[in-house]
Amino acid sequence: MTTKTLNKIGFQHVGSFLRSEELKQARKDLAAKKITQDQLTAIEDKAIKNLVDKEVAVGLDYATDGEFRRSYWHLDFFWGFDGIEHIHYGEGYHFAHEETRDDTAILSGKIKFNPNHPFLKHFAYLKSLTDNLDIEPKQTIPAPSQLYIELIRGTNDDKIKEFYPNIVDLYKDIEKAYHDIIIAFYNEGARVIQLDDCSWGLFLDDNFLATPDGKAYAESGIQDILLDLNNKAIENLPEDLTINTHVCRGNYHSDFAFSGGYGPVADTLFAKENVDTYFLEYDSKRAGGFEPLAKVSGDKKVVLGLITSKSGELEDRQEVIDRIKEASQYLPLDRLWLSTQCGFASTEEGNVLTEQQEWDKLKLVKSIQDEVWG
Repeated sequence: MTTKTLNKIGFQHVGSFLRSEELKQARKDLAAKKITQDQLTAIEDKAIKNLVDKEVAVGLDYATDGEFRRSYWHLDFFWGFDGIEHIHYGEGYHFAHEETRDDTAILSGKIKFNPNHPFLKHFAYLKSLTDNLDIEPKQTIPAPSQLYIELIRGTNDDKIKEFYPNIVDLYKDIEKAYHDIIIAFYNEGARVIQLDDCSWGLFLDDNFLATPDGKAYAESGIQDILLDLNNKAIENLPEDLTINTHVCRGNYHSDFAFSGGYGPVADTLFAKENVDTYFLEYDSKRAGGFEPLAKVSGDKKVVLGLITSKSGELEDRQEVIDRIKEASQYLPLDRLWLSTQCGFASTEEGNVLTEQQEWDKLKLVKSIQDEVWG
């Protein structure tokens, strides 16, 4: 493509887009055995092609497939590894006002990269759509730390003791499985991979930290485990492969899971994680102030998620610009950028806004980018 990126980040969306009613119905029809997997795939292909056309039209420098083939932003990816099983936990994730569906991922054996992981084929299709367009494909996947958090969730942890008597072996297998699939994405043509990561939200919320589980997390030293999982998974990658991360506090049907500023994780996440760019949630007072940005080390960059994806109401343009200037007190403006705080549909349910509103949000992001950095 002809490079038109500014600040070496370019105009990019976090990842997910609202599913059409046709796509949602097709998934229901597959579950009811009214259509075949091949028929669903054809409907997904058509929806993704239409999405890429819209991404090009709005001026995005990077395209995603909207996560249209997934039910969840994270679990579908985990289920593609050998040694990971899809079960129903009996209880969903508890958000501030809702409980999600109860799917989860548990161990069924030793974790290994599967060369037939379905996401590789998904990326290949996305790349085939962008090859002759002025836009690059971006692959989003949940972070290694997020897999670990899922595997130790409640009774899921029992399976770890069964397959990994030495916990260090689990860490190594997670790191290797991720490293292997990242290389596989690279071999398919991926040059930007984003690690989506809600695991850090556990350390930000005072209400959660006051619970027995929260106290256990805070006192366990688990931040260092999460950091090592992420960093070792992305060691020794090709120099022309960009690894970004997106960190938020949960996004389900416009609801959130955690609150709190980034201060409690800044010395670990911001100072020591070896990614190129952080996409950070900053769309509400729940995210705290910008002071922790001073801990972002080296020449790493931060994309400020000042535009919410949780509602269709457009932000006040000048207020967003003023907040960017405020953030630049802690990190230079040439290391800052702008996006939405999350995707529009982290699960297939989607957030509470319309498709027109999601595109209006992205147009606002682009116009502010052009004004502030143009």
